[in-house]
Amino acid sequence: MDSARVQPAASKPSGRIVPQRVKWHGRLAARLVHTLVTLVAATLRYELRNRSGFFNGEPSTPIILTGWHNQLALSLFVYRKFVQTTHPSRRLAALVSASRDGGLLARILELFGVQPVRGSSSRRGAQALLELTSWAEQGHDLGITPDGPRGPCYRVQEGVVALAQLTGLPIVTLSCSLDWKIRLRSWDRFQVPLPFGRCRVEFGEAIRVPREADAAERERIRLELENRLKSLSAD
Repeated sequence: MDSARVQPAASKPSGRIVPQRVKWHGRLAARLVHTLVTLVAATLRYELRNRSGFFNGEPSTPIILTGWHNQLALSLFVYRKFVQTTHPSRRLAALVSASRDGGLLARILELFGVQPVRGSSSRRGAQALLELTSWAEQGHDLGITPDGPRGPCYRVQEGVVALAQLTGLPIVTLSCSLDWKIRLRSWDRFQVPLPFGRCRVEFGEAIRVPREADAAERERIRLELENRLKSLSAD
């Protein structure tokens, strides 16, 4: 669920070509990652707190689900376990970088049953917004990692707020806090869960962006979202 550095634009969507094919070794790597995440995640002990007002009863409106980039691997499993298990009709479309590296992530998302939408601030940004909006109109939840794909770590970019204003969908934060984990030496300090640990899952209260919100109001909401995610994901 990559970067939210996408802004609405009236200009014509970018015509740049997005890599569509992943080579055989990329497909093999994606399959391996999917298998390992699924096996390890199945051993964890989960504590769920759902403050969003969604997923408790009958299927409801689509949402924009957002969580930090370094929790992405486990977030995919959590969506399937806690959302799709109780609401099988719910589906997720997630923003993925249009870079070549994004092709591997897109394949992993597909293995988790997630529809990847390729785009970022520099490539296919406007087209990605249109595609995400289209998936939402078809009833899909939308997924974005607001500090990806390049960081800075734990800084919410403007795109998720812009998407919420454009679509009218509520933003719901997702946090997966692990007791046992390994941190990679990447820009986001990516978290790799260790088997048989405990994971505290929290869906936060929904945040809505008024259609008439001006720049100052959008910045206020962006900061609120950033602070909320930080409070849920303290290192």
